[in-house]
Amino acid sequence: MENQTTVTEFILRKLSSDPQMQVFLFSMFLVIYLITVGSNIVIMVVIRDDSHLNTPMYFFLFHLSFVDICYSSVTVPNMLMNFLVEHKTISVNGCIVQMFFILLSIGAEIFILSAMAYDRYAAICDPLCYMERMSKGICVQLVSGAWAIGFFHALLNTVFTSKLRFCGPNEINHFSCELPPLLQRSCTDSPTNQVVLLTSVVIFGSSSFLLTLISYICIISTILRIRSAEGRHKAFSTCSSHLIVVALWYLTAFFQYTKPSSVSSVVLDEIFSIQYSILTPMLNPIIYSLKNKEVKIALGKMLGKLKFLK
Repeated sequence: MENQTTVTEFILRKLSSDPQMQVFLFSMFLVIYLITVGSNIVIMVVIRDDSHLNTPMYFFLFHLSFVDICYSSVTVPNMLMNFLVEHKTISVNGCIVQMFFILLSIGAEIFILSAMAYDRYAAICDPLCYMERMSKGICVQLVSGAWAIGFFHALLNTVFTSKLRFCGPNEINHFSCELPPLLQRSCTDSPTNQVVLLTSVVIFGSSSFLLTLISYICIISTILRIRSAEGRHKAFSTCSSHLIVVALWYLTAFFQYTKPSSVSSVVLDEIFSIQYSILTPMLNPIIYSLKNKEVKIALGKMLGKLKFLK
């Protein structure tokens, strides 16, 4: 171990070694990133512009869009830059910083999704006390709590990772500095980091998932007790967008971080990572705008104002 040279930078894995394919991938991910940032900004502007969207559900959607912009911006710009340069390197400290912001964004997003599930629970299962349960102060506390939990989760794993020694090979089998492939490049015996990673994922991930699951069990139970088909459809339509987003996120991210090593594959890891870190932030505003009548009306009003100004 003493003869090994300490690594000061990592080489991120290429998605393709074919120059033509790299041009295609660069163009595709650039378009996806621009759509992600643009569509989420539009959602945020529409929510701020329309007084009819001044409700807890859209307050959370505003912050979800902000997290999606942050999450996508942590990984995609660096990925795009690596398509253009020959040496796709990142310093060890830079890699750890990127890992911190990835974990922060993941933690904040899953707990904002849980807060949105609780909001739908309060609206459908206890509508008479909805405004009391979901006051402005409580909504701010829920969003602040989501960021605080994400920060603690990221800081905990970053502190332990920063104490590791990396010796080589210095190529990371991933296009970004996520924690599992980073731990694989440590030459320090790191059972503590593995335990911290597994424990934090289980505690934070499962608690967020259980909060969301319990909320939806209560929601579905309440909807099924509604006698009219129109009433059931109206109640379910208010949470269908959120349910789709939750399903997309958990099915990919949860499998990525909890799958056994026996089914580990670099290609499979990258596919799942692209899904939840790049595609999902792009799809979220599209899903909410297509499935939500109020957002579509507000978007139409804003476009009408822009046409009038011309």
